[in-house]
Amino acid sequence: MADRLTGYRILILETREEAQFSRLLAEQGADVLQCPMFTIHDAPNPAPIEAWIRRAIEQPLDDLVLMTGEGLRRLMTVVRRIGVEAEFVGSLAKPRKFARGPKPGRALREIGLEPQVTTEKPTSEGVAEMLSKLDLRGHRLGLQLYPDKDHGKLIGAITAQGAEVDPVLPYVYDARAADANIVTAIEEMAERRIDAIALTSSGQVRRLIDVAKAHGCEAQLRDGLTNTPIASVGPVVSDELKACGLRTDIYPANDAFFMKPLISAMATALAKSPPRKAER
Repeated sequence: MADRLTGYRILILETREEAQFSRLLAEQGADVLQCPMFTIHDAPNPAPIEAWIRRAIEQPLDDLVLMTGEGLRRLMTVVRRIGVEAEFVGSLAKPRKFARGPKPGRALREIGLEPQVTTEKPTSEGVAEMLSKLDLRGHRLGLQLYPDKDHGKLIGAITAQGAEVDPVLPYVYDARAADANIVTAIEEMAERRIDAIALTSSGQVRRLIDVAKAHGCEAQLRDGLTNTPIASVGPVVSDELKACGLRTDIYPANDAFFMKPLISAMATALAKSPPRKAER
């Protein structure tokens, strides 16, 4: 079963876990076209990140909310650079740890820790809903943020529950650096050179559309997506597609919203038609 996608060319837009997704697809025989949606950089000013790390060590948190796996990994890069890894990991063993979806949980396990709770809805709203069921009065809550998102509503909701929020933003996006790659991917779809596009976050949908508008190729994008099967990892992505007037063609079975079930769903769906290799 290791060659279920042989001959099929799959476009992926993942960045944070792009290498893993590409590897899993390649193991099934797929020809993977990787298109990073943005470049990730460490926060330009490391001082606030270092200060947050030292506060977490000296004054252990009561609760920690991790919004992304990338965020914790970037924090660990700084932790190792300033030589406090053992102290920091030890301090994170004490608070309750909440993960926005499975990716932060995986990053925690990389340092020998586990999340106590993983949100059912991997969104800021899902995090707020989860925390609303808890008594946070008097708690000091560490909140790892991610770029290009207004987190004011989430911070306000937590503060309203009586918690002191200590946020940290350990990385930034450079979107413009990837625009050329995205335009090329749009052209590949429009020219029928892609057998399926795999979407793993709602931001990828918005980014595709924003770049197409900015570069005058929105009609090309709509044409390409009309003629290319769209695979969605889960309900958040599918809802975004629907909001943008697009559809979901391929969806993981049994509500298993992860990469491997998505790949299995693509293999099953694409097996019904030959790859477009002959057209290229």
